[in-house]
Amino acid sequence: MSDQAKTHIESSVATLLEALPYIREFHGRTVVIKYGGAAMLDEALREAFATDVVLLKYVGLNPVIVHGGGPEITRYMEKLDLEVRFHDGLRVSDSETVEVAKMVLVGKLNSEIVQRLNRHGQPAVGLSGEDGTLFEVSPVANAEQVGFVGEIDRVEVDVLRHIAADYIPVIASSASDREGQSYNVNADEAAGKVAAALGAHKAIFLTDVVGWLADPNEESSLISEVPVAEVEARLGGVSGGMRPKLQACANAIRGGAQSAAIIDGRRPHSLLLELFTDAGIGTMVAP
Repeated sequence: MSDQAKTHIESSVATLLEALPYIREFHGRTVVIKYGGAAMLDEALREAFATDVVLLKYVGLNPVIVHGGGPEITRYMEKLDLEVRFHDGLRVSDSETVEVAKMVLVGKLNSEIVQRLNRHGQPAVGLSGEDGTLFEVSPVANAEQVGFVGEIDRVEVDVLRHIAADYIPVIASSASDREGQSYNVNADEAAGKVAAALGAHKAIFLTDVVGWLADPNEESSLISEVPVAEVEARLGGVSGGMRPKLQACANAIRGGAQSAAIIDGRRPHSLLLELFTDAGIGTMVAP
């Protein structure tokens, strides 16, 4: 055996030994994963994500996936010559936008994620906020600016617990109110509320940056760990897509989740690096 092969084996063994205490710690625990951005667009990243989630289930965790589909929704809206606008990180949603978002999220992306997980060896079940009245929603406070965007008031956890015992739940971020009006629901918010309702061990948000940056233009300014109180105090000064992610982290922890993390979904196997290594990656929000 060559020295290079021996080094590779030793490195692999060291990685497994490093992961072992984390596998013990997380065994039987629920991890809510917000899936979106580049990790949903690149084929290699889609495969890496599916294998990571399946591995989590095999080693005894209960992963719950909440997904968005912003870039794909935008692509279909542009094909249909519909205006694409955002306000405070939320998609401005008239009735046509909601219809397109629901078609893309539930009819296309959700089934594709489920099929990929099934193919990698773990049965998954696709859901939206309307299934089993999973999400009870009402219009967001700034509905005049963003239209039919819903805020989740309640998550029906019995539905999720029943499914997560044997399957991997895959939840599309759409819902309707009691009168049947459909709403676009921000996937970050949905993941945070699901993590809170389940009392998740961890909520993980995949995004297209390395984490929360003190200076948005400088990756070296990554904030590696921050208490939730500081997140809440600084939230007013955060703009763009990072704001709903940080708010979702705060919602998750204040609602009962033990921690939250914002990680770089452009990095292959980022889930495993966050959960099973000493260093972790991205920004961890602690109680």
